[in-house]
Amino acid sequence: MLLTIAGRELRSLFLSPLAWAILATVQFIIAYLFLSQVDAYLMVQPRLAAVEGAPGVTDLVIAPMLGNAAIILLLITPMITMRVLSEERRNRTISLLFSAPVSMTEIILGKYLGVLGFFMILLAMIALMPLSLLAGTELDLGKLATGLLGLTLLLAAFSAIGLFMSALTDQPTIAAISTFGLLLLLWIIDWAGNSEARASGLFAYLSMLRHYETLLKGLLNSTDIIYYLLVTILFLGLSIRRLDADRLQH
Repeated sequence: MLLTIAGRELRSLFLSPLAWAILATVQFIIAYLFLSQVDAYLMVQPRLAAVEGAPGVTDLVIAPMLGNAAIILLLITPMITMRVLSEERRNRTISLLFSAPVSMTEIILGKYLGVLGFFMILLAMIALMPLSLLAGTELDLGKLATGLLGLTLLLAAFSAIGLFMSALTDQPTIAAISTFGLLLLLWIIDWAGNSEARASGLFAYLSMLRHYETLLKGLLNSTDIIYYLLVTILFLGLSIRRLDADRLQH
């Protein structure tokens, strides 16, 4: 039943023109940024060749591209997740979910996997760009793999937060704005973490950007992985509790 719900959610996303428009737009923007980075690298490559231990194409092209991709995905996540549960409430079809012989956990996880499946397709398309460079140069595959892992964990957390915000309201627009606000807060809270305040250590730990940058550098730290898993599990758990509370009211 879990996979059935996930498949249904994924199909419903691709039945929407919005999903196709997002796929095309994101690919175009990231491809443009990627080609710009490649062009800039080719211009400085002759000078880098004379420098011992100079950064390679992975550091100067792929890492910035993945960094830009994260910001773009932060912007589009609310548009993908805003309808997942709020649309069910607005159309009053959520009662059908409550009466179905499935648990709230299965409903939330199924919808979550559907959304995450969409993002994994998008991530695979993004990953083809740096992999295409293997035809003409050598890459640091370890750094590339760590960067893609970081982007995967980031998308997992983004999706869980968006799903929770969608569970709180029957208005997709409100869900989208709330999701964007919370994601942006967790992204820029790192700025407060750079201050000398007593809570700076906490702000730094809560920063999605701080953990993502570590992975982009090729540093595989269990602290960063655990952080993203905790955020994902926390918001999925909150979504399940929210749906359970709604089910009791029906």
